[in-house]
Amino acid sequence: MDIRRVVPNITSDRLEESRAFYTEFLGFEVAMDLDWIMTLASPSPPAAQVSLLRGTRSDAGHDGMSMSVEVADVDKVYADAVSRGIRIAYPLTDEPWGVRRFQVNDPNGVLINILSHTG
Repeated sequence: MDIRRVVPNITSDRLEESRAFYTEFLGFEVAMDLDWIMTLASPSPPAAQVSLLRGTRSDAGHDGMSMSVEVADVDKVYADAVSRGIRIAYPLTDEPWGVRRFQVNDPNGVLINILSHTG
């Protein structure tokens, strides 16, 4: 599997405070802001990232922590997950914000968002 980056996702009901913490204190820069999700990237290296998801832990359906794994070929990884009998938590979907993704849970219940960028 060709993994391109791994991004922790933090569900936050204090998005603006979290944004300030990561940008002002840790020096991250806003790479994407879709209102419900904000990805912050290090200026060097830019693949060092964290995403903030608007909501509460109960909204998230898990403990508020998840991660995204960007891969070169999401369809191949999806086929591998299905062949291994891994339960799919969110189906393979082309999203309007330019990613193709699906979700699974690891053995600890951590939600794993597996994606490739499209176009």
